[in-house]
Amino acid sequence: MLKIKRSELEKLLRQAERDYPYETCGLLLGRREGDARVVYEVFETPNANKERRRDRYEISPHDYLKAEDYALEKGLEIVGVYHSHPDHPDRPSRFDLERAFPELSYLIVSVRDGKAVSYRSWELENEAFKEEEVLVWD
Repeated sequence: MLKIKRSELEKLLRQAERDYPYETCGLLLGRREGDARVVYEVFETPNANKERRRDRYEISPHDYLKAEDYALEKGLEIVGVYHSHPDHPDRPSRFDLERAFPELSYLIVSVRDGKAVSYRSWELENEAFKEEEVLVWD
């Protein structure tokens, strides 16, 4: 299960709309609490994939380390990744699967005509994605 603070979810949805028609991305910072990954803050990163920004995202190692350092300062850790799918469903692509790691949540936002219309979260289980429940809290 992924639990995410409402204000942080709204922030990443606005980011996805702002960056349309390109994929946007970032990291979910929080803590593991029981079976849940609890997100307290989102960390926006630029899409480092300059050639295929419309249908691919990439977080540079530099930005990943920057987010990791920031999380540690706050007493948090990276618990997931988020990105958008412009004019496509909020389901993981084959490309997403090839780049996924276990123990993280993958929140995907579907953006249609510049408006975030849906989002779902996924986790890697036995080399396949399984949808996980998303709980939004204040």
